Amino acid sequence: MEKQNLPPFIPFLASALILAAMGLAGLFLLFNLTLPTLAPRWLFFFLTTITASGLSLPVIYFLHWRFPSPTPVTAGIIVRQAIWVGLYFDLLAWFQMGRFLTLPLGFALAAGLGAIEFAIRLAERSRFVAGENE
Repeated sequence: MEKQNLPPFIPFLASALILAAMGLAGLFLLFNLTLPTLAPRWLFFFLTTITASGLSLPVIYFLHWRFPSPTPVTAGIIVRQAIWVGLYFDLLAWFQMGRFLTLPLGFALAAGLGAIEFAIRLAERSRFVAGENE
């Protein structure tokens, strides 16, 4: 089986380091310098998304490198999946703030987001390109 052509890793690593550093520094400042009012709460969700997306970018790249798919993976797909991870952690934090988070709900959220990503990838794979199979 041929190795899939992935985009280069260095831009993903640089983006991941910048996003993770900005998000973690922002969360540190947010926790130490603000009170839990409405605006800092929304800033918390924004910074959580940035942090989780930045930390998951290299992991997602490695998973695509280790387990190649038959369809080519672009940089947009890897970034989109990292944003899904950030959204997942935001939803977990949102439900935990309301004391509503349970283990089955966490798994259901992960399965739902996974199903959405699967449907998007399926639509990308079945897209018609003129002259491709001629």
